[in-house]
Amino acid sequence: MNRFSSLYLFIIFLIVAGGCHSAKKSLKRGDFDDSVFRAADKLRNNPTHGSSLDILRQAFPSAVAQHLDDIQKNESGPDLPKWEQLLASYQKLNQLYEAVKTCPVCMKTVEARSYYEEERNSKQKAVESHYSEGIKMIAAGDRSNARVAYEHFERVSALSPNYNDIERRLETSYNLASFKVVVEQVLVTSKVYQLSNAYFQDRIYEFLQTNQRLNKFVRFYTPAEATKSKVKPDHIITLQFDDFIVGQTLLEKNTETVVSKDSVKIGEKTVNRRKVEFYDKVTAKLTKNRKTIHSSGLLDMRIVDFKTNQQVNQEKFGGEYNWVCEWANFNGDERALTPAQLRMCKSQELLPPDPQQLFIEFSKPIFDRLTERLKNYYAKY
Repeated sequence: MNRFSSLYLFIIFLIVAGGCHSAKKSLKRGDFDDSVFRAADKLRNNPTHGSSLDILRQAFPSAVAQHLDDIQKNESGPDLPKWEQLLASYQKLNQLYEAVKTCPVCMKTVEARSYYEEERNSKQKAVESHYSEGIKMIAAGDRSNARVAYEHFERVSALSPNYNDIERRLETSYNLASFKVVVEQVLVTSKVYQLSNAYFQDRIYEFLQTNQRLNKFVRFYTPAEATKSKVKPDHIITLQFDDFIVGQTLLEKNTETVVSKDSVKIGEKTVNRRKVEFYDKVTAKLTKNRKTIHSSGLLDMRIVDFKTNQQVNQEKFGGEYNWVCEWANFNGDERALTPAQLRMCKSQELLPPDPQQLFIEFSKPIFDRLTERLKNYYAKY
């Protein structure tokens, strides 16, 4: 047998031994289900694995007895929790059955039966109980109970998606349970520039679409969506850029004499019929230019209670953006310049972005701060 085959068999041995050891550990700590699953998995690949057979003989009846005992304890409880608990127990019993059913040697080793009918019955009873409880809660007519009702109807939908009129019940209970917020169009007022709010408004719309339900029961709408759905909002949010500067220019110029770091060749002479090179440090007059276009703004956010028309919150969010262009020129010996200074001298003055683009740039951090604040503010609703 070559070295590769020996190594391969050794790895297989470690995997099998490790799996058996894990099944033993599960058995020792009383996790009988896990022990059954691990032992059955080993026996599918190695039907004669003795220790896995021993583990299965101990773990399977213990696991079944544990779940049957839970069922007996829970059968006398209140309907709603009872049926959920029974359903969970029967599901686990069927998972155990399915684990050994797909392993021929396992079926010969332990006595196993299915509990599919019991699981179906428990599920149906759980569905009926949640549905009835949801109807009872929503009849109270207030938001708090409607939220409880919605949770019940959600569970019904998860267990039986086509049960009765569950889709309608979900919609009705959510409409009553949700806290509705309409975010109005962003206003931009400027006597100097004709600026568009399109970028910021599009970002807000994107935020509303991807975060319509921030904490499940808070729902954001655009004015158009609210009108179309005939929504009666709880809050109205108005957003307005009421203080901003676009294109404030600062030009800085600095001239200095720079000297080369090392001595360089500056000429040569013929001495005694031989050429002699002369070295010295060289200089240049370097002028650096820096243009900064500063833009900044302040967004005012107001939250108004729709029913009372009272302002419940107001905050302002600032943002800024600096566009910078640097270039340089020199007089003298370019060898006096560093590589960075030489690159700068090859740069040219660029045209700044137009006012609309500058407005967009300083509004980006404002958008981030605004949306983060909205998430935190409505997390409690």
